[in-house]
Amino acid sequence: MVKNTKILLCSIGLSIMLGGCSGMNNTKETQAEPFNDSLVSVQDYMGEGYAFSYGKDTDKLAKKNKNQIEEAALKFFKENYKTDVYVHNVVGSSDGATIFVESKGKVHFYTYAVVPIDEQGKQVLTDKIWAEEYQVENAIKGGLYHMIFNEEFKKLDSYLESLAAKGQVTGKTKEALQNVGGHGYMTPYYFLALTSKEEAIKPVYDLFISNPDESAENLRNAYDENLFKAENFKINIQLFMADKQAKPSEEIFNQVTKELEEMDSIPTGTYSFSLNDNFIDKQSAEGAKENSIKRGFPDYIIKE
Repeated sequence: MVKNTKILLCSIGLSIMLGGCSGMNNTKETQAEPFNDSLVSVQDYMGEGYAFSYGKDTDKLAKKNKNQIEEAALKFFKENYKTDVYVHNVVGSSDGATIFVESKGKVHFYTYAVVPIDEQGKQVLTDKIWAEEYQVENAIKGGLYHMIFNEEFKKLDSYLESLAAKGQVTGKTKEALQNVGGHGYMTPYYFLALTSKEEAIKPVYDLFISNPDESAENLRNAYDENLFKAENFKINIQLFMADKQAKPSEEIFNQVTKELEEMDSIPTGTYSFSLNDNFIDKQSAEGAKENSIKRGFPDYIIKE
């Protein structure tokens, strides 16, 4: 049962990754897709309607045992990752329940864990709670990256916030990130992804796990910049048109792409950029569609 759930979650995580950082060649504007029952305006989406395949029955059991599941999650992340978390959402999945959490404290990230559910016996197996080790580790490393390079990320955040303030583009809501995000360090406009080959942050992670109260200065000093390779650290920017009737604008896409290429004070790494129309699929929390305009693999924006 657990194996099936792990495979499903890996597929979900992979689809999120692919939507943000691969297969992104420039495409031209096309007609916006017609609205259907699964699409909702990104400004209105808080995570409601998110669903896994074959999760209807387990979702009912998860909701019924939500307090028990929350307690298990709090204990799991504290004991295994030295991190206190908020539990924002529990969603039934194949043979289990997925628990979306957000870290407390100075290292910020979103991630998830899974509690197996025995449907026949109608039991929630909280003693068997698990998480994909690298997925959580990756989430923490992303949070550490953001913390030790705070000034560089402030400049990127300021730039993207200034774009949104002009009223033509927007990002996901904070509630959507909390309730169905689960993908490491995330803002309404981007998320971070590290490959398994990213070694520069490993000493920082090891120091944090050994002492979660370690100072930001000492964590920054543990970073081994000699091991950094841009291709192993991805910053995946995803924007949406603010107007419900608007197609992804090629003019805006080209402007943002050009400005990202010219900026020299933002974090080093590999950037992808996707501009979507206004709608998001409420079942998958994905905004990428056929009419999205994308820049990424194999033509990433590289900052070194």
